[in-house]
Amino acid sequence: MSAPRELLLDLQKVSAGYGALKVLHDVSLHVGKAEVVGLLGANGAGKSTLVRTISGHLRVRSGTIRHGGVDLTRLAPHRIPQHGVAVVLEARNLFGDMTVAENLGLALRNGRQRVPRFSIKDVLNLFPVLTEKYGTPAKLLSGGQQQMVAIARALLLQPDVLVLDEPSTGLAPKIIKDIVEVLQQLRSEGMSMLLIEQNVSMAAQLTDRAYVLSLGRIVYEVAEGTWKNTLESGALADAYLGGGMKSVEPRPPVKESRQ
Repeated sequence: MSAPRELLLDLQKVSAGYGALKVLHDVSLHVGKAEVVGLLGANGAGKSTLVRTISGHLRVRSGTIRHGGVDLTRLAPHRIPQHGVAVVLEARNLFGDMTVAENLGLALRNGRQRVPRFSIKDVLNLFPVLTEKYGTPAKLLSGGQQQMVAIARALLLQPDVLVLDEPSTGLAPKIIKDIVEVLQQLRSEGMSMLLIEQNVSMAAQLTDRAYVLSLGRIVYEVAEGTWKNTLESGALADAYLGGGMKSVEPRPPVKESRQ
């Protein structure tokens, strides 16, 4: 029996929502050192709300979020990466008028003060297409190239845990394949990740184990080493569709910004 992994990201009974509406209900999950964990769910299951809560953009109503023993529960969004958790939001949140180089430079200036695990050269090696786009404003990039910049920028924050919100959404199959290859390389190098996805086959490729979220609750867990049996049994499909398709996850108000 293998020794338990050191916990890097640990959510205990986290509840959150918008106004009077409670979306997340006592969600508990964890990511260990050198572990890739999936979070699956249909549209409206509460996935984006959970990501916004982890990133500090949405207040935790009850429960705790911890990284390596440090309580992140009440920290402002800009302080979360300083404690080792980098989040790639589905919207990517790039600065559109700034070049690829300038967007990446922001992460270098605002990341953790530690011996860097990733350099500009490292992330450009992961995403070679960004080398030729280095001086291009982010708003002129394709959606796939913007996703690459967003992931590269998150890595330059020097995280212990990388949280990715729907990284395959809206992308062409070729781009998804390229991103999957990068995530597989990061996994082989020991990067801890929480992958939020609807794409079950992608999650099965990349993750050690997974949780299924439905109606704001964890309703199923795929244990390590059981992906094949879980997919063949149909249990995951039952959990995945067992309520998430009926739920409606509210979207937070959109603030216009010059990005």
